[in-house]
Amino acid sequence: MAGLLSRYFGFRERATDLSTEIRAGFTTFMVMAYIIFVNPIILGFTGVPGLDGRGLPFAATLTVTCLAAGLLSIAMGLASNYPFALATGMGLNAVVAFELVASRGLTWPQAMTVVFLEGLVITVLVLTRFREAVMDAVPIALKRAISVGIGLFIAFIGFFSSGLVAKPASGPLPVGLGTLRGLPIAVFVIGFFLTAWLMARRMRGALLLGILGTTVIAIGLNELFAGGHGFATPGAARIPPAIVRVPDFSTFGRLDFGLFAKLGAVTAALVIFSIMLSDFFDTMGTIIGVGGRGGFLDAGGRLPGANRVLLVDSVGAMFGGLANSSSNTTYIESAAGVADGARTGLAPVVTGLLFLAAMFFSPLASVIPAQATAPALIIVGFFMMGIVREIPWEDYEQAIPAFVTMLAMPFTWSITNGIGAGFVTFAVIKLLRGRGRELHWMLYLTCGAFVVYFCLPLIEGAAR
Repeated sequence: MAGLLSRYFGFRERATDLSTEIRAGFTTFMVMAYIIFVNPIILGFTGVPGLDGRGLPFAATLTVTCLAAGLLSIAMGLASNYPFALATGMGLNAVVAFELVASRGLTWPQAMTVVFLEGLVITVLVLTRFREAVMDAVPIALKRAISVGIGLFIAFIGFFSSGLVAKPASGPLPVGLGTLRGLPIAVFVIGFFLTAWLMARRMRGALLLGILGTTVIAIGLNELFAGGHGFATPGAARIPPAIVRVPDFSTFGRLDFGLFAKLGAVTAALVIFSIMLSDFFDTMGTIIGVGGRGGFLDAGGRLPGANRVLLVDSVGAMFGGLANSSSNTTYIESAAGVADGARTGLAPVVTGLLFLAAMFFSPLASVIPAQATAPALIIVGFFMMGIVREIPWEDYEQAIPAFVTMLAMPFTWSITNGIGAGFVTFAVIKLLRGRGRELHWMLYLTCGAFVVYFCLPLIEGAAR
């Protein structure tokens, strides 16, 4: 078996071995495993119309989150032979929950249909090699800025979900310091310092250990000081009656094409287009960041065989919509496995198998409060900030658009807005300096698409 795996994944060519790849696969899983708990919390967002009148059920969402991450990570490893693992995209799931469902009033099946359709469009673009061509045309500074901006966005979500940052009930400020009292905020503070301490010690699986350790502390404090009722989320920080349960697939395959009737054909198409743009470019920063760390990129910052990676990633969006887990995408946390020695596709295969095993532990996972996962989100944002040092800050033509990209994402609560603002800024600066010929025609096409995106309110208003 070892010899067969060595030949299939090319251990000798990549200067690795079986034990290193297996260990790195475990490492990748441990730093990604927070999504098992975080995604059901985000997609279980309550107070808005959802599946059967509520947010997506925790147990079922956990099941499909693990299922999609497991199958797609295995597919990525076998198809591309790169150590890239997939799971539900942070940021994109927030867009689904807060923009499509909360703001636009779509039901969860309708919102997941948007994800499925945009994944279908992107898959077609990959098969025609259009997506790879666009990725190659984008300046490397903007590719890196996208990754950094997503990291800032994720960190902001962590601060917000913890309660440390809140929207003031009154006053001129859009955000402010939350109420620093009560059991949940105390758990977050303890969890953050615990996770930071584990990270500083370079302990493998520090994020997962931080989540689990904080949860244990939360359970103890909840029982001692709040009688088991100190957290708003049902089941949070309470000992479950059972640990293992049969996976719940009740939400799998729930699509609803009634979104076209609800929003109107033009508005629905524009919504799909806007989500597609976000998903289209999210993988870009991940491939550059992780590929660079693993030494997979060529001198031009391109990944050999990138189309296989992009194809699995695009199918991940479709499958995520079908599974009702939100769009699945290549994870920047794969860099942890690369740092631990992963050089082939066996590492994400191991990661995927671990995700499939995690489907059976939904009662245990439901205990995790949001305040225990928030520190992990903040630290993930920290991970993704590292690539900022590689942006050429002395070249203002690249640095200013990169800066706009990074800040627009968290400030507008949108990955798509940040990418679009950066691209348009880059093109306008080039044109004003009389250097428009330096831009690839695909970059002009992309900027045109973003101009349409930013004008969506005008277009939607005219279509009514």
